[in-house]
Amino acid sequence: MKKIPSKLNGYKGHAEIEQEMSQVVWNSHSKDSFDSNWNDFLLNFGLMDNKWLSDLYEDRHIWVPIYLDHHFWAGMRSTQRSESMHSFFNKFITRNSSLIQFVKQYDNCLGSREQAERELDAADFYTVIPCATKSSIEAQFQDVYTHQKFREVQAQFRGKANCITRLTNSALGYSVYEVGEQVSSSIFNKFVVTYDSVAAEVKCQCLLFKSRGIMCRHALSVLSFERVSQVSPRYILERWSKKVKRRHTHIKSSHDEPLLEPRSKRFDQLVFRSQNICEFASESEELTAILHRTYDNVMVEMESLKAKRKGTSSLSHEDANLESVNELQSPPRIRTRGRPKNRLGSKLDKEIANASKKKKTKALNEVKVMFFKYINLFDAASVVHSNSSQYQGHVMNYQFRVPAAVDNSLGV
Repeated sequence: MKKIPSKLNGYKGHAEIEQEMSQVVWNSHSKDSFDSNWNDFLLNFGLMDNKWLSDLYEDRHIWVPIYLDHHFWAGMRSTQRSESMHSFFNKFITRNSSLIQFVKQYDNCLGSREQAERELDAADFYTVIPCATKSSIEAQFQDVYTHQKFREVQAQFRGKANCITRLTNSALGYSVYEVGEQVSSSIFNKFVVTYDSVAAEVKCQCLLFKSRGIMCRHALSVLSFERVSQVSPRYILERWSKKVKRRHTHIKSSHDEPLLEPRSKRFDQLVFRSQNICEFASESEELTAILHRTYDNVMVEMESLKAKRKGTSSLSHEDANLESVNELQSPPRIRTRGRPKNRLGSKLDKEIANASKKKKTKALNEVKVMFFKYINLFDAASVVHSNSSQYQGHVMNYQFRVPAAVDNSLGV
């Protein structure tokens, strides 16, 4: 698809040709519909004689999605190997790096990859991504899947809002639904979904679960229509689980943490001894049967021992003794360094503060003296006026007391 601009650039309206071709490739939900849409595409744009398109059609079984969805690919693509390798090494080397630089940076690449894997594992176990809906099925995937895979599942639950479910046929617990999905404002795609309530099995025409291992929004829409609260364990793949056991983690690595080194050593010793035993037992069927029975008995014994110790908790680090482990206490409280709550002011600061305080007090006293002088003058003037005529207001009646000292000073 990336070669379309270079291969069809000479045609008039090549942008429309590219858009129509993408619609045919990605929106054909069956082999018959793809063949029909492809022929219509060639006729509409007059591309029947184009050799490149003819060769593409002959090889459609290796690149058209509808021809590949019948196989499980776990989300992989045909170009993913080269793309992932480039993105993996681009952080450490360039196209101009020498072979010696590559050898030196290769170890750093592996260390970075292992560190990123440990960080993702920690995030999966100790953090939770909130559910996008109230569906109990989504909560079921949230509890099991890793964060990266659960985000892909959440995208399908969000896409369920664009689906309209209609029952077309039902008999003996087997129902056939037609799910219409609104892709754009004017485009609706229809998918046929079957649901077997007896076997708790749902199948969609888009084959998303069969090719990628993720339930599609069309099947989820049907399960919601049927009021199904939990999906069958067959739809929860162990490969996406956060608790999956990766066997490659037992292989000794130079980047392992000190906590994992004793376990890696024990694993190497067991592998070495078991290799000799397996080589000897493979010489005949009888020896192989003896080894199988021995393996079964040993496995039962180890599982019973592990079950007994499951209820007990251990804080030891490999050979550490639990009796020597002291109970952790809070650290003693000590006075922290730094400036005290009340800073000791200098002599100059105190003098400035005292001078400012004295100025404020003196100014306040002067204001009080002026205020009382004004009051006394006002009272004296009122007495002079009251001897000539008694003032009586319409609303208020003021009566002034005439001090003797003031009368003498004014000569009244």
